[in-house]
Amino acid sequence: MRRTLIASLLVTSALAAMPARAQTPADTPAATSADEIIVTAQKREESLQDVPISIQALGTRKLDQLNITNFAEYSQQLPSISFQTVQPGVTTVYIRGVASGGDGNHSGPLPSVGTYLDEQPVTTIGGTLDVHIYDVARIEALSGPQGTLYGASSEAGTIRIITNKPVLGEFSGRVDGEVNTVHLGGVGGKIEGVVNVPLWDRAALRVVGFYQRDAGYIDNIPGTRTFCGTPTRDANGNINGCIHDGISVNNSAFVKRNFNDVETDGGRAALKIDLDDNWTVTPTVLYQRQKSNGSFGYDPSLGGLSVQHFLPDLRRDRFIQGALTIEGKLGNWDLTYAGAYLDRRTFSSSDYTDYAETYDSLYMGFGGVANYFYFSDAAGNTINPSQQVIGTDHFKKTSQEFRVASPQDGRFRVVAGLFYQRQSNLIHQDYRVANLAPDLSVNGLPGTLWLTQQHRVDKDYAAFGEASFDILPNLTLTAGGRGFIYDNSLIGFFGFGRNPAFFQGAANNPPPNAAGSTRTGVAGCFTTEGLRLRDAQLAGAGTTLLPPAVAGGPCTDLATFVIGQGSNPSRRQAKASRIASI
Repeated sequence: MRRTLIASLLVTSALAAMPARAQTPADTPAATSADEIIVTAQKREESLQDVPISIQALGTRKLDQLNITNFAEYSQQLPSISFQTVQPGVTTVYIRGVASGGDGNHSGPLPSVGTYLDEQPVTTIGGTLDVHIYDVARIEALSGPQGTLYGASSEAGTIRIITNKPVLGEFSGRVDGEVNTVHLGGVGGKIEGVVNVPLWDRAALRVVGFYQRDAGYIDNIPGTRTFCGTPTRDANGNINGCIHDGISVNNSAFVKRNFNDVETDGGRAALKIDLDDNWTVTPTVLYQRQKSNGSFGYDPSLGGLSVQHFLPDLRRDRFIQGALTIEGKLGNWDLTYAGAYLDRRTFSSSDYTDYAETYDSLYMGFGGVANYFYFSDAAGNTINPSQQVIGTDHFKKTSQEFRVASPQDGRFRVVAGLFYQRQSNLIHQDYRVANLAPDLSVNGLPGTLWLTQQHRVDKDYAAFGEASFDILPNLTLTAGGRGFIYDNSLIGFFGFGRNPAFFQGAANNPPPNAAGSTRTGVAGCFTTEGLRLRDAQLAGAGTTLLPPAVAGGPCTDLATFVIGQGSNPSRRQAKASRIASI
């Protein structure tokens, strides 16, 4: 619960103007009057009341009144939207409860809800882009099933964030500031500003800057964990339990009050140039950085909003987008081109001590983790089994759309266009156990119990069209179609390591590290003969592994070997050096 500490500190200051008037909400494309909102859900400017589809919209006035700055806040005002989240920037969005895809796993299905910033899609798997909301004309939520005007990741619906554009011929600006406090938490605040500068009679520049700090409200309190140590045995000498006298850890180095704070900063710039009376070019750039610390869940058994974490919890999210929109007329038809390039990098560190403790309890009948998984160092000494997960994602997205639209005032209206996008993600997840023996680690990566090292590429091609005919003044027939081709690929490594000579239960072999599968981890990697390592061992064939298809991995197990090449089962075509992506 965030409360404004000093209401009067939330101020708006109009800068000196040429001519001297500040822009008001009524001047923006979001509204033509105090009560009417103009939307572009159908790729045309229309009154919200006249759009014959399921749509909800928040205009400039409402966004300002509610002091909305991020996804969590504006989604509360849109009843059709629900979401799952573990922390800012890691959010899976649903519209009308449709969950046909997009479970948030960056190796799994694509999202079923698309997100657009102006004309360009910014949908990324594993976390909706949490664009800071300031100087925004409106937010539109289009509930699915969608028509034919939106395609990739829009099966359940589409969210559109429409920013205010530069205004020709006037100098204006505003600055907003706030200080707030969170109930039972810390102090936060923000400062935001925008300025609109005319450059010449046919050009204007609009620049937005912002910084926001969300105070924490969850405490990391002192705690200890003691794992299984000495095994207990039955009458036959078999292990049947354990005594909790093993490795003991405490979190004194990480104890902190209100440790889940978030800082967001960045800026946005747009340049509008009227080439003539019919053609306008608008290049834009957006940069945003978000730093979050701590955990956004809590343990009710500890009382209050508290957790006991033993390793660093943090996330860093940085993205930059460059976009270009060209609008004009050919005769009385409207032509629009929208292209963009998005680059997003994330880094996270998560404490998995509770995970290790759960496994210690689950395998207590076998002596716990220490006696079943044999977590030890190179000298054979039992070690702390706590895991720290280091994750990175590097998203790249290029999108292009070209469309034409007939005159809007005609009884018969047509919108048609072409769409293309290519998005990729370099996925890295490293489950680390400090001092883990090399023989128990992923090959070549001492201390890594499990590794995901994958490269994903998703391509979409589409042609779309929609036609409307006014049968009566209050009755319109609309028909549309969309033809599309998608090409999705995923290749790389996931799993445990494996000493290539190891067989479960064989004499004179090192202990296992839970890598029992023959199709994941190093045991499932391809050899130069096209066999998976475990199959090659059983067949007495050569066990030389192919080089990894994705740098940073030990080899490749996420692929299917085909005539000296590989193709992943979930892709139609694949080519690479002997091992190919999906």
